Amino acid sequence: MPPVTVTVVVATFLVVSVVAQSVTLTLERANHAGLELSQLRDRDSVRHGRLLQQRPTGVVDFPVEGTYDPFLVGLYFTRVKLGTPPKEFYVQIDTGSDVLWVSCTSCSGCPTSSGLQIKLEFFDPSSSTTVSPISCSDQRCVLGEEFSDSFCPNRNQCGYTFQYGDGSGTSGYYVSDSMSFDSVLGNSLTTNSSASVVFGCSTSQTGDLTKPDRAVDGIFGFGQQGLSVISQLSSQGVTPNAFSHCLNGKNGGGGILVFGQIVEPNMVYTPLVPSQPHYNVNLQSIAVNGQTLSIDSSVFATTSNRGTIIDSGTTLAYLADEAYDPIINAIMQTVSQSVRPPLSKGNQCYIAMSSVSEIFPTVSLNFAGGATMVLRPEDYLLQQNSVGGAAVWCIGFQKLQGQGITILGDLVLKDKIVVYDLAGQRIGWANYDCSSPVNVSTSNTGTTEYVNTGQFDRRNSAHNEPYKLIPNVVITLVLHIAFFGVLPFL
Repeated sequence: MPPVTVTVVVATFLVVSVVAQSVTLTLERANHAGLELSQLRDRDSVRHGRLLQQRPTGVVDFPVEGTYDPFLVGLYFTRVKLGTPPKEFYVQIDTGSDVLWVSCTSCSGCPTSSGLQIKLEFFDPSSSTTVSPISCSDQRCVLGEEFSDSFCPNRNQCGYTFQYGDGSGTSGYYVSDSMSFDSVLGNSLTTNSSASVVFGCSTSQTGDLTKPDRAVDGIFGFGQQGLSVISQLSSQGVTPNAFSHCLNGKNGGGGILVFGQIVEPNMVYTPLVPSQPHYNVNLQSIAVNGQTLSIDSSVFATTSNRGTIIDSGTTLAYLADEAYDPIINAIMQTVSQSVRPPLSKGNQCYIAMSSVSEIFPTVSLNFAGGATMVLRPEDYLLQQNSVGGAAVWCIGFQKLQGQGITILGDLVLKDKIVVYDLAGQRIGWANYDCSSPVNVSTSNTGTTEYVNTGQFDRRNSAHNEPYKLIPNVVITLVLHIAFFGVLPFL
């Protein structure tokens, strides 16, 4: 989550299974019930203010815990092991920022307890035998300065200051140390693997970052720039330059997060827009029940103040100003005879007496390269409550007032495999049961090998048994915090 002053983008929360020498982290999601749609919108608006030699590769698997339900406001976080001996830290997954940082000893304002029912830890550089400081002359610090991820206030120690759109912030310095993980190579399991990574050591936190009710140990940036862990590990040949997630929207939630590309026959891909700080794609048109809407394609073009962003850190889905009314009107015309009129507080909510899949239309998002994301009614509707035994459903598409930005969040990304192929500069997706195992490619180039990844069953022979990546299902009722940076064009 890059700083506001520096133009930062915020992250997405995902379940990861990593391809290449694998790292195993546990990703969890916390929830808080009872929030209104308007409150979800307000939280998302804060986020959008910040939107911040060949060697064999293996599979790094991050089992996911949690529940997808916007009205529970889920928070995705995972565990990373840093230092020697390894110490475990809970970090929020953020695809909109680049840097991994954790709270360090002698931190001013860093919370010491968390309402997420997790034990907070502090990284102590003096207790690790493999830690080393990052100087201002270090090329990794210079690389970070190019993208406003680092700076040198005293021209000695490489530091950072991130200020987020909600007024919170953090500052500290960079260190290099060992990240430990489990690595699957082909059909064999390698434990206690490690690689050296640069990460931030937070010495100061302000604003919402200091509040214990939603505190974690840090933030895990999944952006594309050089200081992101995915970029560091892929450049070392430890993992492919890709990551994937599958967020389960049914059966108690959970999901999958991996470094590497999940392989699925029905995947479709669209190119990433080059030279963007976010995961921008070219949305070209929208259709409702197969009928293309009359929206000028320039509405979706990527410019300094327009574009379409895929962001798993956003709860709902947001449409550019000029696209919102046409899509809502088309949906309303389709359902007008089957539901009661819209309800309360200006939201597009309806009382439905029968199944929404029989009443509401499909919505198709058509992207460059011929890729289409088909949204079933369950992919854009939210069940808010019930009235007299009938369910109240609200359209999850929201309008970014006065903005030309479209943001596709968890609401439409759930129940899909989503692959961020950074090496190929493309994003792909396919509808999928995210409670099922997945296949992940274990090769960057040449002959592709696949691993059926999952929770590592160490009771079986690592050389003879395939590994199933089976999403964990856990519901933790805690308050979600969405950290977002400021989009350069907001």
